[in-house]
Amino acid sequence: MKNILLLVHEDKGQEARLQTALDLARALNGHIRCAEVTPLPVYPGDFDGSMAGMVVAEDIKTEASLRRRLDVRLAHEDVSFDWTDDLGDMALCLANQSRLTDLIIVNCKKDAFFEQDRRGLASDLVMSARCPIVAVPDAAVGLNVSGAAMIAWDGSEPAAAALRAAIPLLKLARSVHLVSVGQIVDGPSARAAAVYLSRHDIHAKVHLLDSVAQTPDVLLLRQAEIDRAAYCVMGAYGRGRLYETVFGGVTRRMIEAARIPLILSR
Repeated sequence: MKNILLLVHEDKGQEARLQTALDLARALNGHIRCAEVTPLPVYPGDFDGSMAGMVVAEDIKTEASLRRRLDVRLAHEDVSFDWTDDLGDMALCLANQSRLTDLIIVNCKKDAFFEQDRRGLASDLVMSARCPIVAVPDAAVGLNVSGAAMIAWDGSEPAAAALRAAIPLLKLARSVHLVSVGQIVDGPSARAAAVYLSRHDIHAKVHLLDSVAQTPDVLLLRQAEIDRAAYCVMGAYGRGRLYETVFGGVTRRMIEAARIPLILSR
């Protein structure tokens, strides 16, 4: 977890993303790559692209101003950083850079069709990126790497991928809580996952929760509050994103409701 890709964009989630990147870079002795992506808008009737061109030009000015401010700030933060810039769809551009990236930091926000606020990138990226996604709520003040960590475990391959990827971070946690909701019908049990972690010198407390009364996301969020978890590691879209979009699902509801950073993998 040395190579951290940080989405840099002038929006309400920027400070939360930046603080999270700084916390991770310091704790893991990592490098922050600040990714500026200028969206390429498409407007009906803009046949010659003049309207889109004006919007892009204005966005570039805004991003240049943000870059100057962050350059000054990061120079005093005692972290290694550099910049990359791109033009196009944010999720696609970030996913293209994920091949040599260990973590991508974006925001926790519900995604929606025709949504102009592109903080809702987590759902897109987790399906296409080649590394875990750190989805940060707008109100987050960073990621306390030495705090309690929660792992949402359902025995699925996405959950296992998230757990394996998070090993370097979990080693720094004060305590690790491995939470399983309901019966696991396919895949390793929560106790088997705890044994796996123990071989990495990570000794997790196992919580087995009954799912009769509440949906898994409600129980997970409640358990995170009980354990005062600083972040949650979880697999994403184990049943497929289309299924969860149409019928609802744990990943989608967690992204919408989480108050702590989510570390997502698929």
